[in-house]
Amino acid sequence: MICPTGSSIGVLSSGGLDSSILIAHLLAEGHRVQPFYIRAGLYWENCELAALRNFLAALARPGLAPLVTLELPLGDLYGDHWSITGRDVPGAETADDAVFLPGRNALLVMKAALWCQMHAIPSLALGTLGSNPFADATPDFFAELESALNRGPGPKVRLVRPFASFDKRRVMEVGRGLPLAQTFSCIVPQAALHCGQCNKCAERQAAFGLVDSPDPTAYAAR
Repeated sequence: MICPTGSSIGVLSSGGLDSSILIAHLLAEGHRVQPFYIRAGLYWENCELAALRNFLAALARPGLAPLVTLELPLGDLYGDHWSITGRDVPGAETADDAVFLPGRNALLVMKAALWCQMHAIPSLALGTLGSNPFADATPDFFAELESALNRGPGPKVRLVRPFASFDKRRVMEVGRGLPLAQTFSCIVPQAALHCGQCNKCAERQAAFGLVDSPDPTAYAAR
């Protein structure tokens, strides 16, 4: 058990499939869930945040706290990177590492974890899957980050990954029956729609295919 049933737990939410399914999963387990969205100035955030709000409204279950939105601008670090400009975005055929954003995991986790510490929420849940290929999604990475966060005096916070042993298929099975049409995965949205051609849209399409489920997403390219 990640924390006692009925306890409060924060969830770092992107508006995508994994973190949205995680919110519903924790609510179903009887937790009080505090979702966070962190604005970093990335190209797709307005669409992503709107989708997250729609998903939470459609979920609307007891124990779900209002969304907390935090600011962490990264434009001064990323400059003219595709994640800021929306130009030369990795396409559907690119490898996973094409969409890696340096330092982003650590920065987002730290921001949400500090909010939890300051508001007496003992755990922050992340939707990271066991199949995540990046070094900043490993058990060692999160253990070391948690240790660093808890070095000072005051309340401690645990970083928990309820889906750490899951692959994408298992997460999508957990998400059956949820309003997943309200989630958002695209990194270069077109007129507020998924583009249907980027790396993350391809990943989204494949996710629904893993469980033989119709993809409810409206794609601009279709």
